[in-house]
Amino acid sequence: MRVCVQGLSVWGPGLSGWPQSARVLRREEAWQHEDLQLPPARCLPANERRRSGMLTRLALALAEEACTQAGLRPEEARGVFACSNGDGTVVDAILSAITTEGGEVSPTQFHNSVHNAPAGYWTIGHKTQVPAVALGCFDWSFTQGLLKAAAECVVENTPTLLVVYDLPIPGPIGKVRVTEYPFGCAFVLQPRLGLEGICVLDISYDPTASGYDNIAHPELLDLSHLNPAGAGLVLLEKIAHQTAEQVRLPCQPGTLSVAVQPC
Repeated sequence: MRVCVQGLSVWGPGLSGWPQSARVLRREEAWQHEDLQLPPARCLPANERRRSGMLTRLALALAEEACTQAGLRPEEARGVFACSNGDGTVVDAILSAITTEGGEVSPTQFHNSVHNAPAGYWTIGHKTQVPAVALGCFDWSFTQGLLKAAAECVVENTPTLLVVYDLPIPGPIGKVRVTEYPFGCAFVLQPRLGLEGICVLDISYDPTASGYDNIAHPELLDLSHLNPAGAGLVLLEKIAHQTAEQVRLPCQPGTLSVAVQPC
C-alpha cells in the first residue's frame, strides 16, 4: 500500500508539536526531559472540556495539529484512534471507588473509561459523523493502527487520520502494565500520491517475518520502548531526516516494513 503523509503531530516529554520534535529527531535541537504541556482542547464545548481527561486532551492535541498541518477539515477524514492502555487514571479511580465503602462511581468517570472516549470527544467537538475506529492492540497498537489507517485510506480512497497515544497508569495496574512516559503521535494519510505532502509511505506486511529497527537517537530510546505509542518514533525519525529510508516495525505476528520517500 502507498499513501502520502500530509500532516504530522508529536507530543511527549520535551516534544511539543511536529516542527520542534522534528528538530529534536534530527539532533538539531537537544532533547530535554520536560513535563508534557498540552494546549487546551478548544474544539470542545466548555462542559465537555471539563469532563475530558488528560488522555483525551492528548489525543485531541495530536489530531488537531495533524489536520491543521494538512489543511484538512476534521469532517473530511476517517479516524483511527489507537491506544494500548486506555485511560488508566480513570480505571484506577473507578477500581478504587468500588473497593471502598459506598462504592459510588461517577457517571463522568464511567463515560471516560470506555476505550473509544477520545474518538467520541473528537467527533462531538467537530460535529462530524465520519467513521472513527478505536483500536487497542497492546504493544503493537502503533503498528496495527498504521496498518488499519493505511488500508482504510487506500480501500476507501479517502483521507484518514491516525492518532496513537498512551499515558502511564497509576495504582496497582501500573505496576503490572508499566508505561514510563506520556507520548502520542498523529498522521494524516492521503490516498492521492501527487498531492503536496511530507513524504510517501510504501507499506507492506509480512506475518512470518521477524526483527525490527530501533530509533537511532540514543536519548529517545527509552521513550520508544516504554510507551506503546513510542514505537512510532523510529518511523518519525526517518521522516524527520527527509531522506529515502526503510524501517521495520514489529506487528505481532510478523513485521510491517515501511519505505519512506520524501515528497
